Amino acid sequence: MAGKSHELVEKNLGLLIVLICVSISFATLVEIVPLFFQKELREPLPNMKPWTALQFEGRDIYIREGCHVCHTQMIRPLRAETERYGHYSMAQESVWDHPFLWGSKRTGPDLARVGAKYSDEWHRVHLMNPRDVVPESNMPGFPWLATNKLDGELTGKKLALFRDHFGVPYTDADIQGAKAAVQGKTELEALIAYLQQLGLAVKERR
Repeated sequence: MAGKSHELVEKNLGLLIVLICVSISFATLVEIVPLFFQKELREPLPNMKPWTALQFEGRDIYIREGCHVCHTQMIRPLRAETERYGHYSMAQESVWDHPFLWGSKRTGPDLARVGAKYSDEWHRVHLMNPRDVVPESNMPGFPWLATNKLDGELTGKKLALFRDHFGVPYTDADIQGAKAAVQGKTELEALIAYLQQLGLAVKERR
């Protein structure tokens, strides 16, 4: 009887597709849905601080320039990963990330713990011409970031959006002062500011 049932499923494409969809749906319900109800996965680490206006603009530049295509921000809990990059990534680190920047490809190293690892000057030189500090690097340079200036016209609106829709705890003062905080700064300064805060909450917590 079992053999006939198995044969029936194998020979009936429509039934096979339906059963596959049911199986995937059930697995999703069991594995993923419960995570939405775990409080520790929906709240930030106790010492996490919202990005400053400059760091926020740097994050947008990081996305715009496609940095997340070659660099992950997700360290798996494997010995080879943690020995090279540091403490494995935690869900609480990403509760304010929209979109998430975990990534899936490492043409370059993971950046989840790059904050405070190098000086601002190192990052400046590296972003202008990576081979000046890493001779074997195949990363392109981003010299235009040093001349592009931020005007801050939309920065306050971005902070307000993340507060109102995603629960990032920005104050009215943060939003009102956002334009002045970034106006006249270069995109290079903003990107470096963003990179320098990556992973600090976990480093300080340990």
